[in-house]
Amino acid sequence: MQYKWTALVITIVGIFLPSLSTRIVVIGLPTIASELHVGAAEVIWIGQSFLLTQLALVLLIGRISDLYGRVRLFNIGFILFTIGSTLSALAGDAAQLIVFRVVQGVGAALLGTNSTAIMTDASPKNELGRFLGINQTAFRFGSIAGLTLSGLILSFLSWRGLFYINIPIGIIGFVIGYTKLRELATEDPTKTIDWIGFATFALGITLALVAITFLSYGLSGLDEGLGLLALGLVLIVLFVKREASIAFPILDLKLFKNRFFAMGNIAGSLNAVTWGMVVIILAFYLQIELGYSPLRAGLGLLPLDAVYLVASIVFGNLSDRYGSRSLTTLGLLVIGSGFLVMTTFGPTTPYWEIAAVLCSAGIGNGMFSSPNVRAIMSSVPVNRRGVASGFQGTMFNVGFTAGYGLSILFITFGISYDKFSSLLQGTISGSALSLAKVEFLNGFHIANLLLAIIAFVAIAPSVVRGSRAVELATVT
Repeated sequence: MQYKWTALVITIVGIFLPSLSTRIVVIGLPTIASELHVGAAEVIWIGQSFLLTQLALVLLIGRISDLYGRVRLFNIGFILFTIGSTLSALAGDAAQLIVFRVVQGVGAALLGTNSTAIMTDASPKNELGRFLGINQTAFRFGSIAGLTLSGLILSFLSWRGLFYINIPIGIIGFVIGYTKLRELATEDPTKTIDWIGFATFALGITLALVAITFLSYGLSGLDEGLGLLALGLVLIVLFVKREASIAFPILDLKLFKNRFFAMGNIAGSLNAVTWGMVVIILAFYLQIELGYSPLRAGLGLLPLDAVYLVASIVFGNLSDRYGSRSLTTLGLLVIGSGFLVMTTFGPTTPYWEIAAVLCSAGIGNGMFSSPNVRAIMSSVPVNRRGVASGFQGTMFNVGFTAGYGLSILFITFGISYDKFSSLLQGTISGSALSLAKVEFLNGFHIANLLLAIIAFVAIAPSVVRGSRAVELATVT
């Protein structure tokens, strides 16, 4: 077997696991909230802690992989992910579960960051879009598996089964990766890591995302939320200034002179906000408003990822021939239009209508994601692909993680935080329940309207990235 196919198979496992663990928990959030007796913010942090850890570490990991190679870190990722999954399954309360999800997130960061870089190193340039499309499809296949398995597991087992399932996959992935992968990266001779820059970035991003949680509490969390948000943004600005002034930065700002790299990452981050939020609010809508079981809700969301699974491969191949700009722009237009349609969903909306919108959104995301990643990764030198992959992953995770917190914030524009928490816990009944469902539906509609606006805003950087001729001339 040619090595490019070997690398593809193993990196598919590496990108599949974090995606599986993200989606499998989303469908189970109402169940976890009920069984652990926690509110909306706590249950969101069970998912958000996992994503935030990846977000905080991915730039550092990208830099370390450029210095010392990618394969070793990739294999360590399997070990830590498996340990974190085991501990999460054994957690005694919500606080422990959040901490153990951090361990799992470290492993996921090592796997996700290096999967794309390893695949880029192993792929011929004229097939890069094709292989990255297949590789990125593994992320969505993990989503499909998570949506399906979550409901099945919760039909027979407690929420702990959502984490036990990762253990055998992690072990198999480590064994295959350790025995089959080889290092192809060109190591950067400047053995320097900007630890101060890393700490500033990680703390700034963390404070900004914690601020979103406080803001979702309403007026009671307004002062804390605004204060943390301001401090987080100040730290991020200081991080950018530092990186521009030191010899060996953790983020090479010279990459931003490349319009495809800069605009692709901005558009990708905005799209990730919508993708991080939409499955959560739809999972809540199906289970709270329509009364679906976890299994039915998971199966009901499958068209979103199943259609993307095919579309990302098709449009990844097309981007090799026609460039990325027209595909990514049209994809965002389709995604935003789908969110506008979802503002009309109600308590009696037939499932066929929901499925049709999910299919169109899956096509739109397939048109956007693979061509966008191709444009980003093919536009940077070989010895900067680790940090480029890390930054691309960071921008995606910034958006995706923010989407988690914003999902609660946007919904609480229509329903109070306390009432929404009571809905999740199942502690409200009678006429109060009916009223709460009406208020939740208002919040759901507001969230979808804001998602549509975000998707349409992302069209601007997608358009200004440049023409196909410029893109092909940029490839190194």
